[in-house]
Amino acid sequence: MNFKKIAIGMVMLAACLTTSAFAQSIEKSKVSIAVGGKNLFYYLPLTIAEQLGYFKDEGLEVEISDFAGGSKALQALIGGSADVVSGAFEHTINMQAKGQMITAFVLQGRAPQIVFGVSNKTLPNYKSIADLKGKKIGVSAPGSSTNIMANFVLSKGGLKPTDVSFIGVGTSAGALSALRSGQIDAISNLDPVITMLQQKNEIRVIADTRKLSDTNAFFGGPMPAGTLYATEAFVKKYPNTTQALTNAMVRALKWLQTAGPSDIVKVVPESFLLGDRALYLDAFMNIRGALSPDGSFPDAGAATALRTLTAFEPELANKKIDLSKTFTNEFVKKANAKYR
Repeated sequence: MNFKKIAIGMVMLAACLTTSAFAQSIEKSKVSIAVGGKNLFYYLPLTIAEQLGYFKDEGLEVEISDFAGGSKALQALIGGSADVVSGAFEHTINMQAKGQMITAFVLQGRAPQIVFGVSNKTLPNYKSIADLKGKKIGVSAPGSSTNIMANFVLSKGGLKPTDVSFIGVGTSAGALSALRSGQIDAISNLDPVITMLQQKNEIRVIADTRKLSDTNAFFGGPMPAGTLYATEAFVKKYPNTTQALTNAMVRALKWLQTAGPSDIVKVVPESFLLGDRALYLDAFMNIRGALSPDGSFPDAGAATALRTLTAFEPELANKKIDLSKTFTNEFVKKANAKYR
């Protein structure tokens, strides 16, 4: 037996294993994530990944900053105070139109979960969208996905965004107060806020995208919703970090597919319940089908999003948007291979 050759072989194998491990190491272990309304079910997968320690399991130290709306979270990314955003897919299109490449790499929701409702207090005789002309519409934050949804609803009724006034009301108690006090005439928001308003018959729902069937009918195709997205430069520079983030999110999505309402309540912070546990659970059941089962982007989703945006932003039609660069399923495929 040639012990010298065996020894050399073992050294070479060890070197290969070390090189392989190094190649897979996380380039950036501390990651800051911006989110606009963390208490919303729209971002529930992010909360689950954080609360159950899935980010830590992937070797990440994640700091999540909560903002009043998705547009504010996007500003944090563009301004450099956040590495990643948990936010609406359509921002990837809008930013590319402005010359800034943003890539979504894991899908949290396959339906927007946004509901547009009219106040029964200030507009008790509402008949059509035309009645909203000159009225005040509450959105989480101007420019956010709730604003985009409101714009699309208005366009279907022949109104332009400039025909109304948009007011940022946040996504929790502030939104409830604004509608109940009469500060706004309509609201575009998400659960649990919407279910709370519905249960007390405070709004009349005009458009509802909490269910897949309603979403496909309303937008004319699959509409990707909440995602994790980052600049194209970040994804290219930190592929292993991006993969680790995706792994944690896909694991959270799979946990949500089998978790019961009582499991959810045990994991989310008490403040998310808005003082009503039963209502929170009802709201969860309303949106459960909207959560992505595996984090994958549907092939036709980006085209649906672009078509929707163009309906009230006609200038987009003149922009060259490369939809293939707005998202990638590369990391999701690997994550699903790891967490079956």
